Amino acid sequence: MSFLNARPLIWGLENDPSLSLRLEVPARLLAALSAGQVQVALLPVIDYQRLDDLAIVPSGGIGCNGPTLTVRIFSPVPIEQITSLACDTDSHTSVALARIVLARRYGIRPPFTELCEDIEPQTARLLIGDKVVCQEPAGLPHQLDLGAAWKELTGLPFVFAAWVARGEVDLGDLPDRLSAARREGLGHVAEILDRFAVPCGWPVELARKYLTEYLQYQIESRQLDAIALFHQFAAEEGLIARPPRPLRLAGAARMCV
Repeated sequence: MSFLNARPLIWGLENDPSLSLRLEVPARLLAALSAGQVQVALLPVIDYQRLDDLAIVPSGGIGCNGPTLTVRIFSPVPIEQITSLACDTDSHTSVALARIVLARRYGIRPPFTELCEDIEPQTARLLIGDKVVCQEPAGLPHQLDLGAAWKELTGLPFVFAAWVARGEVDLGDLPDRLSAARREGLGHVAEILDRFAVPCGWPVELARKYLTEYLQYQIESRQLDAIALFHQFAAEEGLIARPPRPLRLAGAARMCV
């Protein structure tokens, strides 16, 4: 991913001569994985259900255990009164999460449209990524952080993206190297802020809290439970096939429910 939130996971990988690092917005990663252009991708977790024979590489992911700061609905009216939502489609997971939260918490299923440049100023919209902080829209006083809404709905953390590979691909020691990159990245947050946050307009202290307090980067049992429940809800809302495929871990014989 090309967003700031991915930087702790890919720290130093661009300097590894044995790896080729490709930066994309999340929504484009499934096609690259499907075409065999990449061996492993930091894939939006909803897309795990959209291609057969995928496996989660539990070396890291992007998640939260409450507010996420950069996945938010902005609205001119209270959230329960939204009649349509213009969506930033850079992340398939965030769009699916918005549908689930609006349906299950607010009892509404408004039509979703794609966010465009000529959008009416008073249209409710879903924004994700760095632009939520650096280009926050004015005149939309009602906001909903989807990470916080998921936590209130389920009591679980949420995972927006995780390292994923095709099941038949031999990754060798790549999972260990990705884990090492995550540990190194979280140990070099100050350098990440200087290189990638400040030039984009992030306030330094807010960016630090974002990477070290708002976000979580591990993939453990509770994160896997959250992904599975998200897939279940997505299937019930007709966003993916029913029933969803069980989660499979790369290099593991067992399936995770």
